[in-house]
Amino acid sequence: LSRWRRHPQLEGWDVVALPQRLGPATAAAAQGCAAACLFVNDDAGRPSLEALAAAGVRHLAMRCAGYDRVDLVACRDLGLSVSRVPKYSPYAVAELSVALILNLNRQVHRAWARSRDMNFSLAGLVGFDLHGKTVAVLGTGAIGSAAARILSGFGCRVVAFDSAPSAELQAL
Repeated sequence: LSRWRRHPQLEGWDVVALPQRLGPATAAAAQGCAAACLFVNDDAGRPSLEALAAAGVRHLAMRCAGYDRVDLVACRDLGLSVSRVPKYSPYAVAELSVALILNLNRQVHRAWARSRDMNFSLAGLVGFDLHGKTVAVLGTGAIGSAAARILSGFGCRVVAFDSAPSAELQAL
């Protein structure tokens, strides 16, 4: 938060970060704020939005691509504008997914902790080759397609499912 406060684009803005999730009982904490920044687990139903509007909030900035949990009718009725992340890089999400697979397989988190403690034993750290393994990808939209291509590059056999199959991925 201290880095945010020094960010040049935030000059003239007061940034207040609260640990609790937004809900009808916590919305009053936004008293005097022009905007509230919400995430996917926050309650953006009518009661929460009414409390935000009563606190003076006029804009909701979603820190996610989805806005299905935001009562847009209530926002319109209360004069609240809403913005969101239009989309994430499908490559960034797919690469993170593959990084997590590698982390779990190769026990990177455990190896890092051990090496920090000067323990260089390989016991319990040896994973397996992804090459030659069959990997299932559920959903072949932009993210699933990117993950399938990355995993294919590792030499994995990719089995994918989507209600609208991708001809491009079928060629993999």
